[in-house]
Amino acid sequence: TGPWARSCLRGLDAAPGPAGGERERRLRRDLAHFSAIAAVVAAGAGIPFSTRLTARAGILALPSLGALHTARSGDVPVDVTCTEGRLVLRQADAPDVTVHLESGVGAWSGALAWTPAHALPGLTPTAPPLPLDDLDPYRELPDGPGHGDLRTPLALDDAERKRWLQAWSGTALALRAGGAQRLAEAGTLLRCLVPLETPPDVGTGRGSCSATRREAFGALLSSTPPDPVTLAATLVHELQHAKLAALSDLVTLHRAGPAARYFAPWRADPRPYDGLLQGTYSHLALAAFHQRRALVGGLPDRDWAWAQHARYRAQVGAALPALVGSPDLTVRGRRFVDEMAATHERMAEHPAPRGHVARAQAYVAAARTLWTRRHASALPPSNG
Repeated sequence: TGPWARSCLRGLDAAPGPAGGERERRLRRDLAHFSAIAAVVAAGAGIPFSTRLTARAGILALPSLGALHTARSGDVPVDVTCTEGRLVLRQADAPDVTVHLESGVGAWSGALAWTPAHALPGLTPTAPPLPLDDLDPYRELPDGPGHGDLRTPLALDDAERKRWLQAWSGTALALRAGGAQRLAEAGTLLRCLVPLETPPDVGTGRGSCSATRREAFGALLSSTPPDPVTLAATLVHELQHAKLAALSDLVTLHRAGPAARYFAPWRADPRPYDGLLQGTYSHLALAAFHQRRALVGGLPDRDWAWAQHARYRAQVGAALPALVGSPDLTVRGRRFVDEMAATHERMAEHPAPRGHVARAQAYVAAARTLWTRRHASALPPSNG
């Protein structure tokens, strides 16, 4: 509901446009979605009601329950009646659809026109099911993540859903191997997973793409993970972004401007200071996660974990000087960045094998050389 609420507020705060224009139509659609949310809340509370909702583009989405695919396309009125633990959805020129309410996520119906919401099992035995949301119309907005195909949400088929379940089933174990706090953190912060299409440049193996959104704290967008370790690393990475975004809303860490001029070894383009801080914070967590995994005895992919640790630690080491040397840090920001540097330094107590360290340093050096050729004028003196 966060992206939906933000879209509503943006529309209400905007200067009036032409009557009947696209902006007005969008705002009317956004505000009308409140009726669907209210209907879901009333149904969950066991309150009988009758109301009329409107399906958009042939789909009536009822958050956390599922979606009705109408017989006609476009905007279609649907009469909804709730009584005795079930919903009856009525539209013109189509049979009624009866939906049986259940506890938790999803609602069941024998009608082909109804698609139930899906959820993954709780991350731990005592945790509630986690929504795997491929239905909500507001899971992606035009101003959301803009990174190739990252903006494309995926409607899951049975095969994709099975792949998600297979990866998810081992994620808790992978998180625990990377530090007990990682599992506790994911269990506390994660509220929803939103499937994305996999961009063609991700390739095969352990590649994936992911994102978070400031207005949807606890929601994580990700392409189908190839294995539990990749999904665990994705959770570590993205939850760091979510935490730092929340912290930045509460306290001012820096007063740097938006100019994109900093080298980040994990990006080909220059980054603004805040983007560099976000990326370094998340990569520092990944370096720690893979180091903890590599230190686990008998780990089948221990050598790979060391390689990942060495690469992330080298990347963080290349980014930290620009962060630490910034005059734009506040007192709290200085304390925060200094602790990041101390955490990075403590990792040297358990170094990766020399070969991995050498390859990681060579990778970062090559990335810096290429970046400097492309963006020499943007390179700040403090970033060497």
